[in-house]
Amino acid sequence: MTWITVEHNPSPMKLDVLNVEGWPVWSKEVSTFEWTYDTTEICYILEGEAIVTPEGGEPVTIRAYDLVNFSPGLRCTWQVVAPITKHYLLKSTNAPE
Repeated sequence: MTWITVEHNPSPMKLDVLNVEGWPVWSKEVSTFEWTYDTTEICYILEGEAIVTPEGGEPVTIRAYDLVNFSPGLRCTWQVVAPITKHYLLKSTNAPE
């Protein structure tokens, strides 16, 4: 299973259709922490950089202007290497696409 998918530099039209600017904002300083996703999260990275490593998997680097999907059930470690700010949307696992 692919736990993390990254789309680099999605089009402004796609971001508008998703209403990304209406999503909440989350920020985090340089740090390392463990996280588990209980639901699907879609996020758009506004600034910064992090390396997200799924438990038992390969690290994924996310940076400014990436649109990222995290799958429910993902257990991972975040290593924020440059202060990060993102818009995010949590989706119910039984919600229609």
